[in-house]
Amino acid sequence: MGREDTDELRTNPHETFRPVSEGLEQIIHTPIKVLDHGFIRVLDYMGDDAAVVQAARVSYGRGTKQVSEDRGLIRYLMRHSHTTPFEMAEIKIHVKLPIFVARQWIRHRTASVNEYSARYSVLDKEFYVPDAKDLAPQSSANKQGREKHAVEDPSWILQLLRDDAERSYSSYTKLLNQNESGETLDPNRTGLARELARMNLSLNYYTQWYWKTNLHNLLHFLRLRADSHAQYEIRVYAEKLLDITKLWVPLTYEAFQEYKLGAVTLSASALRVIKLMLAGKAVSQAESGLSQREWSELMESVGRKV
Repeated sequence: MGREDTDELRTNPHETFRPVSEGLEQIIHTPIKVLDHGFIRVLDYMGDDAAVVQAARVSYGRGTKQVSEDRGLIRYLMRHSHTTPFEMAEIKIHVKLPIFVARQWIRHRTASVNEYSARYSVLDKEFYVPDAKDLAPQSSANKQGREKHAVEDPSWILQLLRDDAERSYSSYTKLLNQNESGETLDPNRTGLARELARMNLSLNYYTQWYWKTNLHNLLHFLRLRADSHAQYEIRVYAEKLLDITKLWVPLTYEAFQEYKLGAVTLSASALRVIKLMLAGKAVSQAESGLSQREWSELMESVGRKV
C-alpha cells in the first residue's frame, strides 16, 4: 500500500456504530518512522478499554460503568493476571523492519502474520545500517547481548556493512537478471527464480508484513521486547507500539505499566530475602539460596549495589 492509498484512507473517513478509540483514530493509517527505513502503521483495530471491562462483567450481565470503576477493574485484572478479557480487543498493524528483527519478532507465535513475499516480488534496495553509537562489542556477561559502550573505531564496520549490503543486492539483481522496475539486464541470459535469488541477500535488508494480534498477546510482546535487556533494534519498535497502545487503551496501558512493565516478579527465595532485609537482618548471597545472577538481579531491583 503506497502513500497515496494511505492519504486517501485518511481523507475519506467512514461513519461506524462500532466503539472507537479517539486516540488511535488520530494516527490510524499514518506510518510512524522506526530505524532508518522502517515504520509501523496501524491498519485497523477492534475494541478498546470498554471491550475489556465488558468482557470481564459479562457473567454479571452488566455493561460499562463509570471510568473510575473501569480503571479499578482493569487494574485488578492486570494485577491478578486475568488475561481473557484483554483478548477481546485486537489490532492490526503494518510493519517494515529488517529481516533479522523479523526473525526475532516472529517467535511471538500468537498472532496472524502475512509477509511480503520475495518469491513473487523483487525486494527494494533498502537495508539497515546502525548508528555508530549502537555498534558495541559482545557483552562479557550476557551471551546474547552487547556491551553498553560503543566500539572504539566504528567507521570501518559501518563501511563494511554498507559494502556487503550493496554487493549482495548487486548480486541479487544479477541472479534475477532484472532491476527493481522489472527491466531485463541482459537479454542473452535467463534469470534465476526469485525464490532462489533472494537467499543471497543479507539479513539487514528490509521486509514488510501485516501483523494482527489481540491485546493480551500484544502486552506479552511488549513486556519482553520493550524491556531494557531486549535488543535495541526490536526494542525501538516495541517502544513505538507502547505509544500506540497508550493511545488505543489508556487505562490498560496505565495498568500494564504499573503491574507488568515496571514491576518485578520475585521467587520464593527472593521474597524470603526481602522479608529478612525488612526485618533488619543481614543476608548474604551464599545463604540466600539464590544463584549469583539471581542475587545480582534482586539487589539491582531493590537499588543496592552488589
